[in-house]
Amino acid sequence: MKRTHLAPLSTAAKSSKLRLSSRILGYALAVAAVGAALGCQDLGVGDPCIPEDEYRVEFSGYSKDEVNVESRSFQCETRVCLVNKFQGRVSCPYGQDDPMNPSDTRKCLTPDGTLDIGVAVEAQLEARRPKDSVYCSCRCSGPQKNAPYCECPEGYSCKDLIDDIGLGNAQLAGGYCVKNGTEPKSSDDIAEKRCADGSCGPADKFY
Repeated sequence: MKRTHLAPLSTAAKSSKLRLSSRILGYALAVAAVGAALGCQDLGVGDPCIPEDEYRVEFSGYSKDEVNVESRSFQCETRVCLVNKFQGRVSCPYGQDDPMNPSDTRKCLTPDGTLDIGVAVEAQLEARRPKDSVYCSCRCSGPQKNAPYCECPEGYSCKDLIDDIGLGNAQLAGGYCVKNGTEPKSSDDIAEKRCADGSCGPADKFY
């Protein structure tokens, strides 16, 4: 049986091959770095979202004194829909009184417009419309050392919103990316005018 012997690479050939491998590795690392950078910038922070709570017909809405985090939102690339000191329902700017009262012409529906809301709903506040208080965000700080925190994009800052109260909420506790210039100084700053008489645009336009 005839055997074929491969001649060993010369020193020059080895060096050339090493340089080529280094260039390929350098290119791959550069592409990965660019991809990572784009990924950080393309988190979708600030995208509009409507919390899943609003598909429940007995949900009366959120409170202006509270912060809520929906951590499994399929509307957000970050999977976090932040509700930051917002009143009412995103999908019903003007709210409704007792739904059994025939004189109340205001009507709240589920976001897809298929079901009537069966409870009274507070009108939104003009100073805390959804564009400034309900949007996709991400967790940028917290009590866990090895958690996958994000970096807030330009125009947003990391603000501590959820306290760790020791009742199993450690995975949600911490800071979230908040749109700059939208944090109220106190509850008195936002408890002013409610949406009424078309002051917050068409009733079917949520943002």
